[in-house]
Amino acid sequence: MSELFGTLPDGSEVHRWTLERAGTRVEVLTYGGIVRSVRVPDREGRTADVVLGFAGLDGYLAHPEPYFGALVGRYANRIAHARFPLDGAVHALEPNSGPNSLHGGGRGFDKRVWEAEPVADGVRLSRVSPHGEEGFPGRLEVAATYTLDASGALRIAYEAVTDAPTVINLTQHSYFNLAGAGHAGGHELRLAASRFTPVDTDLIPTGALADVSGSRFDFRASRKVGAGYDHNFVLDKGVTGTPEQVAELHDPASGRTLTISTTEPGLQLYTADHLTEPFAPADGIALEAQHFPDSPNRPEFPSTVLRPGEVFRSETVYGFSVR
Repeated sequence: MSELFGTLPDGSEVHRWTLERAGTRVEVLTYGGIVRSVRVPDREGRTADVVLGFAGLDGYLAHPEPYFGALVGRYANRIAHARFPLDGAVHALEPNSGPNSLHGGGRGFDKRVWEAEPVADGVRLSRVSPHGEEGFPGRLEVAATYTLDASGALRIAYEAVTDAPTVINLTQHSYFNLAGAGHAGGHELRLAASRFTPVDTDLIPTGALADVSGSRFDFRASRKVGAGYDHNFVLDKGVTGTPEQVAELHDPASGRTLTISTTEPGLQLYTADHLTEPFAPADGIALEAQHFPDSPNRPEFPSTVLRPGEVFRSETVYGFSVR
């Protein structure tokens, strides 16, 4: 189902697509590919919205920087000094986080209106990112398909092609609160990650892959999340052709459980310690499946380069259950 959700200041219409299957109800906006709402039941059968969002378009326009529910690109996370080398040339980006580029720049994919078309069990969003948009090279044709499978899991499949060498790193930036409201710091998290990427004061990776053993970054056994995280975890499975389960987030009070499966090699854990009105710090937890931050400047990290003739593909699955 599709309906008008609002109108941008330039007159562009934004539509809301509603997907419903097997007890899961998801709302997706054509503005920013935003997942506005995910409603699932608790162990008593009571449904609640488990992602942070706004009732109207004005809320997203007034609070753009937390990237509530957004499809993030052309490059998710940070690129140091807003530049990177590729094939002998250095490409300068638009800095929007101090000297660095964050989540694709000041007008990344999260602030664009996407074309939408219905597909079986979901909606396909697409757009063309022109050469030079926010400084990125190459004309990029990109699509993200949101579907609900027979179990009620939300699947997001990304695909892109380019006419010139470029870099690409796409993710979904929902903040989950499985209780439906209140503080999410008491959620329990398990990650299939034995290493993480330490960062400097600007949250740029140092290049090391540090062992989580004996540290606060060890989530290999489920435990309370707490606060103070904005870090990329190196998933033990690496890059895979099909999604593999890498994370489980559980709310003991409601019984709701979120599992994340992905083809990506990294998962950014962000505990949202700096959220402000109308939300409060740690009201949600972001788990962003992605390649590593600053990969274009780190040849030792898994590559994010896309070349003409290649097809970028990535898929992440969000499963919901109770226990």
